[in-house]
Amino acid sequence: MDGTRREVVAGDGVRLVCWDGGGPGRAIVLLHGLAGASGEWRAVADRLGPAWRIIVVDQRGHGDSERRPGDVSRAAYVADVVEVIGALGLGPVVLVGQSLGGNAALLVAAAHPALVRGLVLIEAGPERPDPGGPRKIGEWLDSWPVPFPDRERAADFLGGGSVGRGWASELEETEEGLWPRFDREVMVASLAAACRRSYWTEWQQIRCPALVVLGEKGIIGLQESDRMRRLRPDLPIVVIDGAGHDLHLEDPQALYEQMAGFLRHL
Repeated sequence: MDGTRREVVAGDGVRLVCWDGGGPGRAIVLLHGLAGASGEWRAVADRLGPAWRIIVVDQRGHGDSERRPGDVSRAAYVADVVEVIGALGLGPVVLVGQSLGGNAALLVAAAHPALVRGLVLIEAGPERPDPGGPRKIGEWLDSWPVPFPDRERAADFLGGGSVGRGWASELEETEEGLWPRFDREVMVASLAAACRRSYWTEWQQIRCPALVVLGEKGIIGLQESDRMRRLRPDLPIVVIDGAGHDLHLEDPQALYEQMAGFLRHL
């Protein structure tokens, strides 16, 4: 990921790595989803700069941050974001999160309104995920034929197209081949922690301007998005035609256009 590499130590001693694009603009903090890493935001970050100071975080257990943290609770992920904002002197920020990163962003905005001036949730909502999700994720990760011999074959396995290439670009190169930059058990435990309850109370506690961007073929169902609209009709929800869960990789230009319109009014 482009920018200056910065390390922040969380309150429980976990080492976090983030990339700081610098610049005079106000800060946007980008949070990836489960099993992701900061580099997947490159296409979106390039479009947002240089008007904004882009901070991209490798969340605990992911990417270049500490691989096997002892605490993978939602509280720990939230505390990490608060720590990064404070350590880099960023607040208040625009907080952007995709999937499980969107869950963290939602919780930070609800609990720490003074730190968040705007919120963008991408393929993330307040409903508790499928309780069978941790098992499914574990089985999916177990199916990876690692080490991958090269990024082309990794991209094909991981879905092909821009999504597969995005995932493959974050693999770690070793003498044996390409490996994921996360621990399978940490991913399963992180998702299990998020699945313990729903977050409708936090959804209603948001006090800053917010935008929700969903993929037409994503994981947020119509029942959930309709309830989100009913509870907070003041918070716009837009749907990207044809896009799935990883819409920031599938159609970064469409996502940027939605975000740019939102950011102009902050």
